Amino acid sequence: MRVLLDLDAEVPIYQQIRDQVVEAIAAGTLAPGAGLPSTRQLAVDLAVNFHTVNKAYDLLRREGIIRVNRKSGAAVRPDVKQSSDELRVGVDWEARMHTLLAELDVRGISKEEVMAYVEATLDGFPGRGDGGSHR
Repeated sequence: MRVLLDLDAEVPIYQQIRDQVVEAIAAGTLAPGAGLPSTRQLAVDLAVNFHTVNKAYDLLRREGIIRVNRKSGAAVRPDVKQSSDELRVGVDWEARMHTLLAELDVRGISKEEVMAYVEATLDGFPGRGDGGSHR
């Protein structure tokens, strides 16, 4: 897994790490069940504080995207792409989506442009070429 940080971005570093893990899973470059670098190793590789990576991993764990085991380390949950009520608990995607859509509205982006982008993005994820739902 390759993580590229933008140190000048307004997005916190831990959030950039979290987002790139999620995007790698969606793109198929990080498979369900795949191991992740240790928090210490990733911190060294990215030249960031260990606690920053730990915060990203903890967020991913709380969201049900990864599992963290003291012996085997962090790994993508094998069932990460399977929909379940258990995995939806604590996920604030609707609130995040609402804010993003509000920002697009404020900037004058049309509904048609937004929908075309959403469909094209979903169609680009492996196994989602139909633009359909994973449910």
